[in-house]
Amino acid sequence: MIIENVLAAFGAIFAVKTLALMALGVAGGLIAGAIPGFTIAMAVVLTLPFTFSMPPEQGLATMVSVLVGGLSGGLMAGILTGIPGTPSSVATTFDGFPMARKGRPGLALGLGVWSSFFGGIFSAICLMTLAPQLARIGLEFHPWDYFMLVMFALTITASLAGKHLVKGLIAGALGLFVRTIGEDDAAGMARFDFGSEVLLSGFDFIAVLIGLFAFSQLLSDVRDPEVARQSLAERGTVKAKIEHLAAIKEIGKRWTVVVRSATIGVFTGILPGAGGSVANILAYDQAKKASKTPEKFGTGTPEGIIAPESSNNAVEGGALITLMALGIPGDVTAAVMLGALLIHDVIPSPNFIRDNPVLAYSIFTAFFIATFMMIGMQSFMLRVFVLVTRIRMYMLACVILGFCGIGVFALHNVTFDLWTLLWFGILGFVMRQFGFPLAPMILGVVLGNIAELNLARALAITSDLTPFFTRPWALFFLIVALFSALFPLFQEHRGRRKWTLFYLPFACFAASGPLYMMGGVVRPVLGTILIAFAGFVLWRRAKAGWQLEAPLEHAVVSDEV
Repeated sequence: MIIENVLAAFGAIFAVKTLALMALGVAGGLIAGAIPGFTIAMAVVLTLPFTFSMPPEQGLATMVSVLVGGLSGGLMAGILTGIPGTPSSVATTFDGFPMARKGRPGLALGLGVWSSFFGGIFSAICLMTLAPQLARIGLEFHPWDYFMLVMFALTITASLAGKHLVKGLIAGALGLFVRTIGEDDAAGMARFDFGSEVLLSGFDFIAVLIGLFAFSQLLSDVRDPEVARQSLAERGTVKAKIEHLAAIKEIGKRWTVVVRSATIGVFTGILPGAGGSVANILAYDQAKKASKTPEKFGTGTPEGIIAPESSNNAVEGGALITLMALGIPGDVTAAVMLGALLIHDVIPSPNFIRDNPVLAYSIFTAFFIATFMMIGMQSFMLRVFVLVTRIRMYMLACVILGFCGIGVFALHNVTFDLWTLLWFGILGFVMRQFGFPLAPMILGVVLGNIAELNLARALAITSDLTPFFTRPWALFFLIVALFSALFPLFQEHRGRRKWTLFYLPFACFAASGPLYMMGGVVRPVLGTILIAFAGFVLWRRAKAGWQLEAPLEHAVVSDEV
């Protein structure tokens, strides 16, 4: 049966029209990722309306291609101009741009391209092997567990706002509120419609997404007249030729960096709300700590390019694992993929791979093929990027805004969606100016319906609230959510307060409890490992006389996502 489904997926993906659309998607993703301000999420969102009339396999393959291309495109601008094309390429500029300025832009590009390739392949393998296993675990989930999972997703997203924790929580709450406008899916009652028929149907998810991300970013880019009249070519050197062989040799000498960084990327992608902007910083930080010559980081060392690029390309495989197996988007781009599945009347859930095997294997296959296409098209698209960098920003903004309007209107042919785009674009711009992160609000809009629906189902089954705290999975997500909410406080005081020495051990002790409650063999063993690890950490710190650790070196992550 599996072989038949795989062959059917191959037949759908290897159709000439599908391959042509995938090639076009990779090319568009590479250019979109290379243009600062034009985020991957924006590119995928703009692609969504054009896939509406396609078969699900073809439409999702096209979007996956844009996604893969966008992940690799960000390195071009970051290495050649010092301006990261996407937030997930921030750490790439730390060593990529210095290497380019030292006269080796071709090597820097080659290291980035091939690191992206190997990270993507590693992620695709994990996607094919881990998603079915995670789906089996997801079958154990009940409404109480799903509700607490969504709460965890919103909490970890807000916690990643760092010093802006309160603003992140406010943004997430605002997203949840936006989702309540319109007819209640559970009870069928009108809410916050103020007697308006257009508000009764609520705000369109895609229009809100494009407004918050695309339109607000465009407003930010052209706010300063002097910056708006500049082109990217005026900010750096954009002439280069990729050195493939030299890059492969360098990566071969440092294959452990690739594996470690790709693993960080996959597991960061699985965490709801984390995404590539966090993964590339974490991978860079770990590579620097593991290096024998950490002082070279920031001056153009190969590890400083290999680590973040391997990591950020592996993120989406992890995000798609969570999306396909649990129906929870791991990041904003996965949230757009969720919207695409819903448009095609496909609902991701633990039963998704079992009920839609051909579509699931089509996504797996498309991820693989798009990764290989990315390598083949990178050199050609680099030349196109050089031409694009000569266009002034205000002209680019006009073209992008035009596509935004066309994409939003073409989805439902409703004029109100264009007003939604305008209102939420202005709201997103204001939020950016006041330091509010947009990711919590987006996930609030996406996950609000899931949380509300499962809360209604849980309360319909029983009015007793104790299952939210006594069921193993619900308790597990509650514990993880509490510690993730405290994580910014831990980061701020690490190395200064003694209580931070107990944060990680206590988190392991607390998380082991629900694992024992789940029963079986594997999970209690994992719980025992967590307890042993926590005990070992406490023993080492007691042996060291409870000496405070040096705080981690953290780079500033862009709030664009």
